[in-house]
Amino acid sequence: MRRRTLTAALVLAAGSVALTACGGTAASGGSNVNAAAGGRGPKINIGPDQHRVHGAKDPRSAALVPARVRKTGVLRIGVGAESSPPLSFYATDDKTLIGVEEDIATLVADTLGLTPRFDPLSWENLFVGLDSGKLDAVFANVTVTEERKEKYDFATYRLDQLAMEAKKGSGWKVRGAKDVAGKTIAVGTGTNQEKILVDWSKENEKAGRKPVDIKYFQKPSDTYLALQSGRIDGYFGPNPTAAYHVNTAGQTEITGTFSGGGDRVQGKIAATTKKGSGLVKAYAAALRKVIDNGRYGKVLARWGLTGEHLKTSQINPPGLPRTAG
Repeated sequence: MRRRTLTAALVLAAGSVALTACGGTAASGGSNVNAAAGGRGPKINIGPDQHRVHGAKDPRSAALVPARVRKTGVLRIGVGAESSPPLSFYATDDKTLIGVEEDIATLVADTLGLTPRFDPLSWENLFVGLDSGKLDAVFANVTVTEERKEKYDFATYRLDQLAMEAKKGSGWKVRGAKDVAGKTIAVGTGTNQEKILVDWSKENEKAGRKPVDIKYFQKPSDTYLALQSGRIDGYFGPNPTAAYHVNTAGQTEITGTFSGGGDRVQGKIAATTKKGSGLVKAYAAALRKVIDNGRYGKVLARWGLTGEHLKTSQINPPGLPRTAG
């Protein structure tokens, strides 16, 4: 499947309008800006000319960069190859990488006085790239976990949030297990949100309430068709992609947000580097700088992710605990 097709699948609006985001682009004569749903969210630019928010070199942060990296003048950054708006995806020219991950990584590189060089890779190859020394950093929605901390260092830059998405006007508010009792909900297999949903279902059964009817779909487009037709009550997924879909398609709403770590720990997304590479302090310093000067906030706002704002960047904070077995 072509990259743009993958992008479009995430903004599918089932019903009378097939693809609201793409339709908006075509109607405006090739405009790079998608109108936000209902005028509530930000206007999201998915064209190749991004007008990114840039940082300014900070000598103190730059001095923390190891000499071997400083000498090259380049920061080699791994990002996800799978098209996943608004995290990392391809613009309307089908070749320019855009998204909140590229924007934040660019801010970090600018602040360190380095030129960002992006390498889109599959999930497993992102870590192979770090292990082999091919990459200096990964900005790919990586959650800090206790297991990952054994091999990698982390500098946090977003909250790891999950969201329950429902049909617009549902009036459904989700705060915990009892709110999903007896509901039919789609979720991705092998994800943190699946574990939370399974735990909620078990909690409901123990309390004498109905369990959750959990559904799995192969494609985002299938999930949203099921949601729009009423075959499922909700979709439990990553907050960034849910927020993007709400803002662009205009037919759904977020009914609740939760930590990616459930009630165990507040999950955090972080810039990831090989343990002992000497880069994590530089990343944290750069992130703290752009958080303090407001440029970080502007990046989150342009992608509709202000709710994932951090007050500061932490190095190797408590991560999601190990799972049994």
